[in-house]
Amino acid sequence: MARQHRRGLRIPARVIASALLLLIQFAFLFAVLYNFTIHSAGMLVLSSIVGMVTVIFIINRRGNPDHKMSWIIFILLFPIFGISVYLLWGGNSLMPHFRKKMKVCESHYLPFLEDNKDITDRLRYHDIMHSRQAEYLTNESGYPLYDGTSSEYLPSGERFFERLLAELENAQKYIYIEFFILAEGYMWDEIHKILKRKAEEGVEIKIICDDFGSIKRQSQSFLTKLRRENIEIAVFNPIHPIFNIFMNNRSHRKIVVIDGEVAFTGGVNIGDEYINRERRFGHWMDSGIILYGKAVKSFLCMFCIMWEFVTNKRIDFNSHLGEGFSYDDAFVVPYSDGPLNDKNPAEGIYMQILNSAQRYVYIMTPYLVIDDMMTSALCMAAKSGIEVCIITPHVPDKWYVHNVTQYHYLDLLKSGVKIYEYTPGFIHSKVYLSDDSIATVGSVNMDYRSFVFHFECGVWLSDKKTALDIKHHFREVLAVSKEITLSKWKKRSVFVRIMQALLHIFGPFM
Repeated sequence: MARQHRRGLRIPARVIASALLLLIQFAFLFAVLYNFTIHSAGMLVLSSIVGMVTVIFIINRRGNPDHKMSWIIFILLFPIFGISVYLLWGGNSLMPHFRKKMKVCESHYLPFLEDNKDITDRLRYHDIMHSRQAEYLTNESGYPLYDGTSSEYLPSGERFFERLLAELENAQKYIYIEFFILAEGYMWDEIHKILKRKAEEGVEIKIICDDFGSIKRQSQSFLTKLRRENIEIAVFNPIHPIFNIFMNNRSHRKIVVIDGEVAFTGGVNIGDEYINRERRFGHWMDSGIILYGKAVKSFLCMFCIMWEFVTNKRIDFNSHLGEGFSYDDAFVVPYSDGPLNDKNPAEGIYMQILNSAQRYVYIMTPYLVIDDMMTSALCMAAKSGIEVCIITPHVPDKWYVHNVTQYHYLDLLKSGVKIYEYTPGFIHSKVYLSDDSIATVGSVNMDYRSFVFHFECGVWLSDKKTALDIKHHFREVLAVSKEITLSKWKKRSVFVRIMQALLHIFGPFM
């Protein structure tokens, strides 16, 4: 039976100390710079000049215009302080050592993934629009197109959990796990029982979890106990009490690879709220997908790259490949995205699907913190006669992000986009579906964090069977969701409108 209230979580001393020290550093930096400029006319002029130079630099950089505008406003309001924060948090190009390290890690594994021209030609013959999407993803992410892969759509966290336990039981050689949140509780206990037993049987187990996502949800001895059980665990980007430009970049990915034969991804983390054993924001709706066959190779590659990036330990890729069994004749492109490159396949494939849709695009997303380009693409599709339907949460997990999500409703509704809110609670699914044939499922939210700051992953499918399963689930969710109409939305209070407009300015920081 689900708990109605979230149990108290221990906040580790390291988190409290880091937060306090970071706050002190921010306050000290602000105080020094404020006193330096307020008491010196020369410094005040200099700070304004430096601020303008920085603004010009931001304008001329390649990147999202909305993201640029938020930084420009911040820097013009607080010139020297804003510049300092931008250098620490806003300039991803200022991470050459991380970029170089990631490229080295990728060079050890990506060459094992080879494009197959015959598969590409067959998809082009089958459907030229699908071929264009697959080619775009392959070029941008570096992960190839596969056939011989079957997929199973998992329409809830409960179903994801059930199938995950079953596949873990079947593991013979290795289990690789990567999650943004790895929280102690019932879900983890059931997974841990299997992992512990498998480790005793000699199965290789490696786990990656993000420090920001997991640290408040784990006991102090959590990592130590796992390592004693011969389970390897690595923490992505540990939180430290000193400013660094990489602190804002997290691994938001969800990946499980078993024996090179099975791969999971989607929106589900390891936490009791994801399977509704614990109620936080009403009923939690999530989804995921399982892949069997050739395309699992790419998820193995993603994990190996991240494992080496975090631990500096290399995995023998060839010895971890599956048997290469061929399954259904669907076309599949697993893909990965992150802040250490100048490409953006996660947002790009969403745009590609919108631009090539013939009849409809259905979207489930917990956040709709989007830029003008994405807003225009959604509006243009709707104005072109495409049925564009979006489901967002009715019960938010973050009130300020939800208000930015709702800020975009007006323009979308005016253009004919249909918007629904999932009334039973919070919807965490990240799903795009188009024309009964194309879909993406993964960890990618429709917000700046996923598109710009976070490491993400997903899978693109040209597969009618799986697409129809997703469509069936979408309509079930739609049946318990409330439509947001233009006439009612226009009646929002002036206070709400002003608050949403102000919060929208700082959407790229959320």
